[in-house]
Amino acid sequence: MSYQKKKSVLPIYLIGVVWLLWALFGSLTRPTQYILAALTSLAVYYLGKILFPDRAYQMPDPQPAPAQSQPAEPSPQTQTGQTQGDKTQDSQTQPAPSGEVAALLQERDRALSELRRLNDAIDDPKISSQILRLEHAAGQILSQVSQEPDKLPQIRTFLQYYLPTTLKLLNAYDRMDEAGISGVNIDGTKGKIEEILERICLAFERQLDALYGAEALDISTDITVMEQMLAQEGLAGPQFPPKT
Repeated sequence: MSYQKKKSVLPIYLIGVVWLLWALFGSLTRPTQYILAALTSLAVYYLGKILFPDRAYQMPDPQPAPAQSQPAEPSPQTQTGQTQGDKTQDSQTQPAPSGEVAALLQERDRALSELRRLNDAIDDPKISSQILRLEHAAGQILSQVSQEPDKLPQIRTFLQYYLPTTLKLLNAYDRMDEAGISGVNIDGTKGKIEEILERICLAFERQLDALYGAEALDISTDITVMEQMLAQEGLAGPQFPPKT
């Protein structure tokens, strides 16, 4: 994997806001006022770099082109035709995953990779344990639905809101924690994220449990029917000969 850095444009926008506010509410008639405005812009720019740092993205390494091998000499068996076993093996070739399943597997790998990165970046034991719970639950949810695509409607909200919003909150916490400063806004936001993380963990785990709801109901029905049949056939309990 290679990393590509994307520079944030927000600090530059903040400079424009400073000059706009200065022109509206201040004065730019003297050289000293221009210098003071420039120094203020410079300070706002560096503050913006702290609050909105550059982001690094993982980029997949280019796959090397497969080497072309020389065609093998056909064996006598190939020249005379395929055997019955070869035909059977060809007929049992596994089909390629559908587009939705492939997208789910790709989203699973991306989300788990980002959670692992955040776990390494955030130096807090409690949050680290919560990220591990989120990683386990999210991985199980996406793996289970990739095996049973008919359950995809059950996790639409999870995929479109809960998972991306959770990653957004953890990334915000990581940026503010990395800034290394304390303030009303930073401390308040970090505290709110810490408070809601436990509820998010429970929500992820309940979403995973809900995927097994229909299967649990079927198993419970099978057990009830079996108990009734065993009772009707007189096989409900072990029959032992009386002790002498």
